[in-house]
Amino acid sequence: MDLKTQRRVAASILKVGEGRVWFDPDDLESISQAFTRADVRNLIFSGAIQARPITGISRYRAKKIKAQKAKGRRSGHGKRAGTKNARFSKKRRWISTIRPIRTKLNELRASDKLDRKVYRKLYRMSKGGIFRNKSHLESYIKERMKTKTT
Repeated sequence: MDLKTQRRVAASILKVGEGRVWFDPDDLESISQAFTRADVRNLIFSGAIQARPITGISRYRAKKIKAQKAKGRRSGHGKRAGTKNARFSKKRRWISTIRPIRTKLNELRASDKLDRKVYRKLYRMSKGGIFRNKSHLESYIKERMKTKTT
């Protein structure tokens, strides 16, 4: 039983592609008897012919990969395009190092744990890149500088 014509007509009425047209297997006889658009429209109304729902593309794998990247996975040498400095510039690295150091120095000066001269000396040292990070600065102050109980 050839239902090509009915499928084409139903697709144009339902405004979907022919692949999305579904025929009820129990009503194939009555569908094959539908010759006019009105007949096909009646079959659509009765539910013998329906449009299948759109099948989407699953985001499962994309979400899974995104979750892994959030944990820091999938960032090995094979995934990297661009130099180390292109990915995280020297300036950005310097900013993320110097800001906490200067904030800490300001806090120490504000709480009178560092006098003006010592603060200025440490500020210049940190500008010169002597301290790797904030904890390095703190250990330096603890070991070498005479502070008012840091």
